[in-house]
Amino acid sequence: MSKLFTPVTFGPLTLRNRTIRSAAFESMCPGNAPSQMLLDYHRSVAAGGIGMTTVAYAAVTQSGLSFDRQLWMRPEIIPGLKELTNAVHAEDAAAAIQLGHCGNMSHKSICGVTPVGASTGFNLYSPTFVRGLKKEELPEMARAYGRAVNLAREAGFDAVEIHAGHGYLISQFLSPYTNHRKDCFGGSLKNRMRFMDMVMEEVMKAAGTDMAVLVKMNMRDGFRGGMEIDETMQVAKRLEQSGAHALVLSGGFVSKAPMYVMRGQMPIRSMTHYMNCWWLKYGVRMVGKWMIPTVPFKEAYFLEDALKFRKEIKMPLVYVGGLVSREKIDEVLDDGFEAVQMARALLNEPGFVNRMREEENARCNCKHSNYCIARMYSIEMACHQQLNEKLPACLKREIAKIESE
Repeated sequence: MSKLFTPVTFGPLTLRNRTIRSAAFESMCPGNAPSQMLLDYHRSVAAGGIGMTTVAYAAVTQSGLSFDRQLWMRPEIIPGLKELTNAVHAEDAAAAIQLGHCGNMSHKSICGVTPVGASTGFNLYSPTFVRGLKKEELPEMARAYGRAVNLAREAGFDAVEIHAGHGYLISQFLSPYTNHRKDCFGGSLKNRMRFMDMVMEEVMKAAGTDMAVLVKMNMRDGFRGGMEIDETMQVAKRLEQSGAHALVLSGGFVSKAPMYVMRGQMPIRSMTHYMNCWWLKYGVRMVGKWMIPTVPFKEAYFLEDALKFRKEIKMPLVYVGGLVSREKIDEVLDDGFEAVQMARALLNEPGFVNRMREEENARCNCKHSNYCIARMYSIEMACHQQLNEKLPACLKREIAKIESE
């Protein structure tokens, strides 16, 4: 029998099945607040049969914003988030929210201050100078994560997912590529994990006994000079000791190896089509292929690495990365993972989970052009197969070319 439609428990939370909508950035929060579009999307995924849907990438402080259409956790947005969680619960699904801080992946025009990170430097991708956080600032930054957990509870969420991967703030402290500190928060892996430890102490204290805590982490940073499995396995074991209820196993750095996270090719013309800044538009069009190199897509592309963690880690593990078919999902669950996360498959077909219940050979129609990702940097994430507006011919040609390769 398939495990897919059996319940699964993470700490105090039991899901109706083993599917989770992963925290792929929706870009549906103008003014850093929830919108009707965000509510409607997550309600559609919940109605489509998901066990839990995850609202993406909510910043724990204003300085943690990397997009102007990104959630910022603060008291005034709680009523709007409560409407969203009520809508999800009405469809018998659970609701989670991903909490994080972008670190150096921002610009003063978005986050209101000089971007901060593990170390001082220059972020080519913004582009902007970055200020390394002072040692005395770190306890307050960690407390911000705890306050965000309490706000999530007030908003009706059943779980939080702490973002400790993809080159954002916690990941910037963990990785030797971004952490060049000379104090007790830099150098050895033990030191580089100290900020993560501080955050998890605040998070677990705030979560108490009634909220599930998942943590998204990198298995590899995805480039030479970044973290590899020998170190990330130790990170996973430390998170297990912290009391987290599950790990979401991912990889990649959005500022260095973005397609290692998502795989496939970035449609540069589609990406720049929606940009408002003229110089950025033409700059990315000229050098985008170099800045965002292609990494070939294959189904379940993180599975080989994730199986190494399954052998070493006893706590619940959630698999994410390239799941588009019932057959492969059943295989992953049979390999011992407690649950699976999906994003692009559910953007393409919000009711995919319900269809998998009816069809053993169900496969979504996502063709991995990554158009959805290309546009999310400027406007809301959307699948080109589901658009109401008509695409320009040049974008149609680009998408068709990528999908045929």
